[in-house]
Amino acid sequence: MADEIKIKYSHDALKFLDKQKKKDAERIRDAINKLKENPPKGDIKPLQGYSDGRKRLRLGSWRIIFRNTIDAKIEVVLIIDIDNRGDVYK
Repeated sequence: MADEIKIKYSHDALKFLDKQKKKDAERIRDAINKLKENPPKGDIKPLQGYSDGRKRLRLGSWRIIFRNTIDAKIEVVLIIDIDNRGDVYK
């Protein structure tokens, strides 16, 4: 497996973080950074109905949708979407 793990954010995920209060955005980013650990920390479950290996990280009422990929021998955690529980799965 890759030695280094990077975090990449989608446009939608960055937009969501920009709208949050500074304290909330820091809390979300801290939880995302824990995905770099081996094994990743947090309430993580695979999403059903996706063949690309998407998972969700539960953080209070927020859900962070992500997947792991390899890009030029560097492991990447791609943050696909961040939203409230009722809206993220739509």
